[in-house]
Amino acid sequence: MTRYESEADARIVIDDLLRQAGWDPTDKSMVRTEVMVASESDPAAQPGVYPMPPRDPSAVDPAAPHPGPRGRADYVLYDQRGRPLAVIEAKKNAINPYVAKQQALPYAQSLDAPFIFLTNGELTYFWDWKNDDARPVTGFFSRRDLERMVEREQAKEPLATVPIPEHYFRQGETRTLRPYQAEAMRAMDHAFELGKRRFLIELPTGTGKTDLICLYLKRLFEAGWAERVLFLVDREQLAKQAKEAVQDLLPAHSSYWLRPGMARQEQQITVALLQTMIGRVDEYTAGYFDVVIMDECHRSIYGAWQTALTKFDAIHIGLTATPAGYIERNTYEFYQCKPGQPDFSYAIQDAFRDGYLVPYRFATGVTELLAEGADVEDEHYDPVAFERQWTNEETNRLMVEEFDRLAWEHYGELAPGQDPGPGKAIVFAITKHHAARLTQYLNELHPELNGRYAEVITSDVADADALIRKFKRETYPMVAVSVGMLDTGFDCREVLHLVMCRRVRSPILYQQMRGRGTRTAPHIGKRGFVIYDFFGNHHYFNDSDIDIFTGGTGGTGSAGEPARAKLPGDLVELGLEDEWLQAVTYVEVGPEGERVDKREYVSRWEETIRASATEDTILQKIRDAVPLEEHEEEELARRLNRPEYFFNEDNLRRAYRNPAGNLIDFIRAALGRLEIKSREEQLEEAFRAWLISHAFDPRQAEYLSLLKNRGIATGHVRIEDLFKPPLSILDAAGLGVELFGEEGLKRVVEDLDESVFQTAS
Repeated sequence: MTRYESEADARIVIDDLLRQAGWDPTDKSMVRTEVMVASESDPAAQPGVYPMPPRDPSAVDPAAPHPGPRGRADYVLYDQRGRPLAVIEAKKNAINPYVAKQQALPYAQSLDAPFIFLTNGELTYFWDWKNDDARPVTGFFSRRDLERMVEREQAKEPLATVPIPEHYFRQGETRTLRPYQAEAMRAMDHAFELGKRRFLIELPTGTGKTDLICLYLKRLFEAGWAERVLFLVDREQLAKQAKEAVQDLLPAHSSYWLRPGMARQEQQITVALLQTMIGRVDEYTAGYFDVVIMDECHRSIYGAWQTALTKFDAIHIGLTATPAGYIERNTYEFYQCKPGQPDFSYAIQDAFRDGYLVPYRFATGVTELLAEGADVEDEHYDPVAFERQWTNEETNRLMVEEFDRLAWEHYGELAPGQDPGPGKAIVFAITKHHAARLTQYLNELHPELNGRYAEVITSDVADADALIRKFKRETYPMVAVSVGMLDTGFDCREVLHLVMCRRVRSPILYQQMRGRGTRTAPHIGKRGFVIYDFFGNHHYFNDSDIDIFTGGTGGTGSAGEPARAKLPGDLVELGLEDEWLQAVTYVEVGPEGERVDKREYVSRWEETIRASATEDTILQKIRDAVPLEEHEEEELARRLNRPEYFFNEDNLRRAYRNPAGNLIDFIRAALGRLEIKSREEQLEEAFRAWLISHAFDPRQAEYLSLLKNRGIATGHVRIEDLFKPPLSILDAAGLGVELFGEEGLKRVVEDLDESVFQTAS
């Protein structure tokens, strides 16, 4: 970023940033510059010159210099009735704007402006000076944002005045609020009343995180603490579930699902995929949302993903089912928690003990394939090679026959009310080809059902959503066979059988897969579920029904195989098949799992889109930046996912090696309409998001900005760079040790390099 050597240079950038937030610097009814502020005793005070009150020694450092009897506020922002809303104090780039607090506060007090922005064009701080200290933000708030904040502060009531309900109505039935849910609400009340703005909740899969958060949002609405809410998820199934829960539990509050091609709507609750919000975050101001919920938040505080989360200066509530030991350090820092200590947690052992989850056991006597001897990297980098090495027609038939026999023998013990047998089952396959074979063999075992007993559910089936609904609501298919789609974010209470026909070495993924069976289902008398582990995964993690694996230090297999350490450059699990994303050169498409080179797949895609755009009206709307209706986006997705090419979001993400992409983005890229940000812009954006996600003090933030500028020039930041010119000339190493300590400096430099520069490269 260009350095602004003077305050005037910074103001050019500040004017542009104001325009981005909806302000017109030339409209004096909105923005005025160089507003004179005078003391009450100043005889030169004129109309339009605001009196400056006596300095408040409790609000400003007593040792700081007094601004004098008169002064000029650089900018003043006004509401629609002409009342001052905020003072902006502009500084040149070399000055950390935080130090201008003492200068700006008397101006705001004189004007009775409730808010202050401190900025040098690169770093911006927002100060609600009557209630909080200044904090870094990604940009200016809009006029409406600030007006809403004033209104909210006037109407806000203590959260304790809103009673916590004992019962609530959900999905046509009355449910009782569970003790740990009420305890979590009280913990959030306490934290937010004390001024904590971020809160991390760890609850096991199936214990009602979504219900809890919707009920808590209702409290925030009723107490006047919130008006606009963003509910972020990273999978379509989670978005559907969140939308259904919001509409069920908060019917009085307008809501919608923001899809990539849709126009933004001014509704109270916005549900969005993290991938969608990354591409549309610039449409919103930093103060647009009052509350941001992030489901499975441990996946999002990393690299480019965090830009969609850190954009908003809001109350942030993170939800995760991942045990504390496997949550990244960045997640704790963002949610302002101590490492390894979420603000609220409820252990899975307690959930089993209290009867809120059903227990599991492992099927005994099943044939375990000897996968321990395989190269660890086989599965991580090439699932097809692993499938060919460890399965064939004989082993696939053996696995499904053993599962089917045992399931029919024991389903009555698991759920006496289940009829017909053997109850719902999920089979986790290695590849799409593998899933197709397993499904075929399962259906051959039940010819009387004419192929309806088991179904493949992957991104390449004609209508995966309809098939998932059918699996949940109808008797058949009884068995769902999938790769990736049902591992996380899938909720079917009636599941009695989980069949692991693949090796799993990720402790997070293993626990997520296991969690597909833990939900209670009283209507069928569900007492437990069975895991059929044909690859001995539970031995690897030392998991059993009496000694539940929850993370800790990780397990070792019966043969002593160590858990794979996190390698440099490993991708954080984002709900995608990440091992396919970078190193694998092909995309596996269609029900038979045909392997197509990624470059060829992208070429086919771009040729098809360009050729179709001449006649396809929906593609023409995307080309011309015309918002789509929801049904149009769904229709287009179905049409593109036809058997000839199987163009769908999951396959395109793998082909483009872009986990944050969405279908509309890929269409725009094919049509040459997607604005590609420069590398410098991407790095600046990633750095600002990373900076805001940490609790750095102003001097530390200023120092890290210096390292960032060097990183943009070199492509990386290393600890050894501090001892070489030009950083050594500035004594960067000595200053860094002073600010962070020796070990702390090493950690923060590594974190900066990994989170900003390596993920953007």
